[in-house]
Amino acid sequence: MIFEMAHIEVLPGHAAGFEAGVAQALPLFARAQGCGGAELHRVIETENRYVLLVRWETVDDHMIGFRQSQDFQTWRQLVGSHFARPPEVFHTEATEAGL
Repeated sequence: MIFEMAHIEVLPGHAAGFEAGVAQALPLFARAQGCGGAELHRVIETENRYVLLVRWETVDDHMIGFRQSQDFQTWRQLVGSHFARPPEVFHTEATEAGL
């Protein structure tokens, strides 16, 4: 299991619209091959900042399967107008160090 972490900054005054767009888009992620779920987190310390955390079986499930799909285009239509800048996206995997 890998995690996609998208750091997203939204335009001032767009938080409610962005969150509503993400709520509409979650079924797009849910039906994507290899997706194990998604969560939107609001950053407490910085207004208008979010982290979208998506669980994928593989990086290719995200980068090829989802990013090259019509569902990705729909996702961007739902939320893209709220972005202050393009999201910073990276993938992580758990190490053996942990609790």
